[in-house]
Amino acid sequence: MEPMPPLDRQAYIAEMRQQMETMLGQVADAINNAKDGEIIAGSECQVRDLFGTLRQKAFEVGLQMRIDAAEAAFSPSAGSGDRPEVAE
Repeated sequence: MEPMPPLDRQAYIAEMRQQMETMLGQVADAINNAKDGEIIAGSECQVRDLFGTLRQKAFEVGLQMRIDAAEAAFSPSAGSGDRPEVAE
């Protein structure tokens, strides 16, 4: 089996940058929206969940980009002549 080609690191970072910035804005909102005196209790779970979602998305996007790179590198033969023609 041929090794899979790597994903394009810069393309991956560009793909994830917007999602990361959006999530960090949501973290800031969670912290700002927590009640005074309850900032940790009022935002910790939401922040944890936001990072968990981003972690999952980052992994999924990376895997898909690597699979896409492998599929792009694969060039099926135009026809080997090994299979009989199917009559219509």
